[in-house]
Amino acid sequence: MTKKQDSIKVSQIIKEHKSSSNKDLVFALEFIKEDFELTKDSLIKLTHHLDKLEISYNLLLDEMNKRTNK
Repeated sequence: MTKKQDSIKVSQIIKEHKSSSNKDLVFALEFIKEDFELTKDSLIKLTHHLDKLEISYNLLLDEMNKRTNK
């Protein structure tokens, strides 16, 4: 299955969780855990990137302000 198909299947399992098989519940739990970890890692990387951008911007802004006597 593709990720999109898996995502659709997990959505269906969530909607029908009361009547889903244990195998389906395990499948959905593993899919959600993997997606959670991927999302968390992405957010951490983006946060570091954003912090570096802010530092770089402030460094250049300070230099520009010094040069223009502000």
